[in-house]
Amino acid sequence: MVPVCQFRGHGSNTPMNLEPLYHRLLGTSARRWVDQLPGQIAEATDPQTHGRLSEWQDALNRLPNIKAAHLDLCQAAIEVGQPSEVDEQTRQSIEAVMRDLMPWRKGPFNVFGTLIDTEWRSDWKWDRIAPHISDLKDRWVLDVGCGSGYHCWRMSGEAASQVVGIDPTLLFYQQFAAVKHFTDGLTVDMLPLPLEALPENLCLFDTTFSMGVLYHRRSPIEHLLQLRDSLKPGGELILETLVVEGPTGYSLVPEDRYARMRNVWFLPSLGTLEHWMKRCQFDDIRIVDCSTTTT
Repeated sequence: MVPVCQFRGHGSNTPMNLEPLYHRLLGTSARRWVDQLPGQIAEATDPQTHGRLSEWQDALNRLPNIKAAHLDLCQAAIEVGQPSEVDEQTRQSIEAVMRDLMPWRKGPFNVFGTLIDTEWRSDWKWDRIAPHISDLKDRWVLDVGCGSGYHCWRMSGEAASQVVGIDPTLLFYQQFAAVKHFTDGLTVDMLPLPLEALPENLCLFDTTFSMGVLYHRRSPIEHLLQLRDSLKPGGELILETLVVEGPTGYSLVPEDRYARMRNVWFLPSLGTLEHWMKRCQFDDIRIVDCSTTTT
């Protein structure tokens, strides 16, 4: 049985110990956020918010209390542990927990020989953008809409000083916790929060990623302004989104689904997107990849 670590004194249901993150935040200009975070997380992880939350937490409590000796965050399938580190019974128990946390959207992962072959090959997206971004070494990095945290691990593998992923979907939060359970001492964390929960003018991160989020926002301008507020002066935004053909000023608002996705609001042309970003006071805007969406 693995105990659930909690931030003492706040009654949070988070399956991860966030105290190291809180202490690191206290040493930054964003120390005021620490006063808000435990309450925000406690509210987000209240068992009343999702009928299956207790079920997922029970699954996490079945994970064996071991730490991986082998860790490779730079592979297409993130490797946490090797098959030789566990016996077959332990490996099967790990696989059973990972199955109980299905479906896995972003990945892939390989946990002690259990391959989690996810719905989306997130490594393909990383391979497209990685050559074009600033070196993440020693940077504070935010990943907005991080899902199960695949890209957070890849960012940590690039020697980022601190990675923070945010996503309000509680299943993704439990999936991240399941992977992190087997690691020790890494400065990569996830918060079950939307971008809107971050304080205004946070000015904390050197690099912020927003990948596959903008077209789900009812107000794309508001999203861009919130992303800007997350960054230090001179920080870098990595924005990945859907665009359509058309002149500057054109934006498509789908009637229903788009690319088999629900909740798609605004699909700007490249010119429109660049105009939005300029209006939100971003500069040195570069388009580094434009690929056709096939599914």
